[in-house]
Amino acid sequence: MFLPKALRSLVCAFLFAVAAQSPFAAEKLDLKRTTPVPASEQIPVMDFFRPLLLQGPKLNSAGTHIAAIVTVGEDQHDLLVYELKTKEGEVLSVRGDNDISSVHWLNDRKLVFELLEKKMYRVGLLAADFGRISHPYPLFQYYGSELIAVPKNNRLQPLVWNRYDGLDSRLGVGYDLGVCSADSELNTGAVFDLAAADSRRANVVAARSFNNQHILHSYPQPKSGIVVGYLADRDGQLAFSVTSIDGRPTLQRLAGTEWVKCPVDLDRVDVVGCGDQTNQLVVVGPRQEGKPRALQLMDAATGQLGAVLLQDQEYDFDGWLYRHPVTNEILGGGFERNGPRVFWFGESYRKLQKLLDARFPGYVVRIIGSDDAQNVFLVATFSDRQPVVFHWVNLEKHAAGLFKQSAPWIDPARMQPQSVIKFKTRDGRLLDAYLTLPAGASKQNPPALVVLPHGGPWVRDSWGFDGEAQFLASRGYAVLKPNYRGSTGYGWMFPEDDRFDFLKMQEDVTDATKAMIASGLIDGSRVAIMGGSFGGYLAVSGVVNEPALYRCAISNAGVFDWTELIHEKNDYRHDSSAYDWLLRRLGDPKKQQEKFEAISPLRHVEQIRVPVFVAGGKDDPNVEITQSKRLISALEKNHVPHETFLVSEEGHGMHHLNPQVELYTRIEAFLDKYLKPATPVATAP
Repeated sequence: MFLPKALRSLVCAFLFAVAAQSPFAAEKLDLKRTTPVPASEQIPVMDFFRPLLLQGPKLNSAGTHIAAIVTVGEDQHDLLVYELKTKEGEVLSVRGDNDISSVHWLNDRKLVFELLEKKMYRVGLLAADFGRISHPYPLFQYYGSELIAVPKNNRLQPLVWNRYDGLDSRLGVGYDLGVCSADSELNTGAVFDLAAADSRRANVVAARSFNNQHILHSYPQPKSGIVVGYLADRDGQLAFSVTSIDGRPTLQRLAGTEWVKCPVDLDRVDVVGCGDQTNQLVVVGPRQEGKPRALQLMDAATGQLGAVLLQDQEYDFDGWLYRHPVTNEILGGGFERNGPRVFWFGESYRKLQKLLDARFPGYVVRIIGSDDAQNVFLVATFSDRQPVVFHWVNLEKHAAGLFKQSAPWIDPARMQPQSVIKFKTRDGRLLDAYLTLPAGASKQNPPALVVLPHGGPWVRDSWGFDGEAQFLASRGYAVLKPNYRGSTGYGWMFPEDDRFDFLKMQEDVTDATKAMIASGLIDGSRVAIMGGSFGGYLAVSGVVNEPALYRCAISNAGVFDWTELIHEKNDYRHDSSAYDWLLRRLGDPKKQQEKFEAISPLRHVEQIRVPVFVAGGKDDPNVEITQSKRLISALEKNHVPHETFLVSEEGHGMHHLNPQVELYTRIEAFLDKYLKPATPVATAP
């Protein structure tokens, strides 16, 4: 699975492999080029969708080295360890359809990282030492292993959740193997590729033996329910679990060797992380009449709410916590409002943020890590026109420098600004949408519009660089990305049931579209709707329920029949909580046939009057490809013009570069075909 040393390229993170050809690609992938194309040339599709050259960088505690995931070739993700002093790096490369993901430092010289197969499946948790990065060794293989935490007082024994036994189902071993302390110092075992044609039964037995040798201590598993996740305390010790019984999440705390149910209603509060005290949580608190939900403390043992840390005047808290590199105490964090914000509880970090903001004017500046002494910081900067750029800052030496641009082929001068606008829903609420206009657009020269609702649905769009929107703008289209009820941040505005009212969500998208048309900034006669996952559902639902509003629709990995989706999840109900959760929150199709009929656009294809483009991965683990195939059959039956792009060995969305470039090349042609201005009718002289 790993390349021999003689074949391994030490071109570091900053050098990349030769261009690869694909039978799907509509344009040649010039992967050697890492600079923008000349301003006289159209920006290639590839440039908007290439994987970032570097992502997920982590600074070690000494502040001497940065570990990061780097992209080689088309879309292969390798591991880089870069020394700040010498500006030299060491690279671990993989081969086949495998990628390195999610790297973490255990100490100054040892790392752990995940190995993915087909960009979807966890097949290993591996460790490596700096100076010997090219010789990794497995901790666990084919156990679906996920790092939970690195204990502060014993960093070489990380907590790992082995989520399932994927080595050999014939052995009849239970799916969830629980949490253990792993021995990262035991350099034993080979890395096996059990998907290889020459893989043998002996390899399965050997892999299991090596896995078991790395288990130092196993923690008790919750006795009832399906485990949804685990949470460690500020010291990196296993503290909480979340289980699901009949679709209802339950919080439990580890008291000695027993799991004790906490009197906490996870339908009312959302856990963000552990607090600084024993049994303390940081949560997004319960709904308050007329007020956004606050970030506050909670005693998990009693269920009592504590001090409010942050309460915005317009948005429910939606963000993450930043902790001290040594003590792990909470220092502040990020907050997604209508745009990214940062907050700090202490004056020292407020001053540091001001210093960094002044050094990088015009950019959002995020602190993403520091050394233990808090002298060396790793910083990310970005804007609506600039993909993320990573920098190092040395406060002690009053110095700073560029670490790496993540997408140097993007010329910010050729990107278009993203505006935050408000639109009113039909029940009188103001929501955010993000508008990107193409160059030269005006009320005198209004462009066609592509409405791009996000997936989820319980996430949100926010301000920042968006390759998909910039691609469409570069082709002359305005792009509107509306948030809708159910998007995070707005829950306080609406009744709780609206989080699961898909028709009202679609109505919000309609209201945003009509508000955009009324503004006069776009050509209201040339509007398309496009989305992926739940956004793909909204796209097809849009042309079902608003047949005169849109010229065409594009859906990628969409859900079109919610009854069918619930039936799909029923097949996995014994090891996944998705079925019971959907049944509880969305309803039972057997008892609410009329509701499911209304929210499933596949049942109303006869109402579609415009062309539809349907895309999807044939190996989608989230939404069966049969959903897309049934939609295509219904479009054919009802004589609706349509185009399709279904790809083997792709999952929920296109994860490989070649099919992604092909997808957007086809989308470009589809939009050009159906969003052209109406041809004036010639009049007789």
